[in-house]
Amino acid sequence: MLAEYDFSKAVRGKYFERYRQGTNVVMLDPDVADVFPDATAVNDALRLLVAVADAKALRRQERTRRPKKAQQPKSGGQRKAEKTTAAKAARG
Repeated sequence: MLAEYDFSKAVRGKYFERYRQGTNVVMLDPDVADVFPDATAVNDALRLLVAVADAKALRRQERTRRPKKAQQPKSGGQRKAEKTTAAKAARG
């Protein structure tokens, strides 16, 4: 430390309790900081982003839980062949 630093009136641990409670300082790049006038604007934007991400994840979950598509109806040839086979089986 340099000699000109004067800590004679310093209080040890002055901010310790506040720091222990947790801190989450985030430095914004200048171009991002220009868009947001204050912390409230940043928080609102981040909350909106979280809501959009949650909604997208929920839609993705719903798509994976949907039942499989119903089978396509059989063609006329397939139905005719089944009828013929059933008729032959009934005749013996």
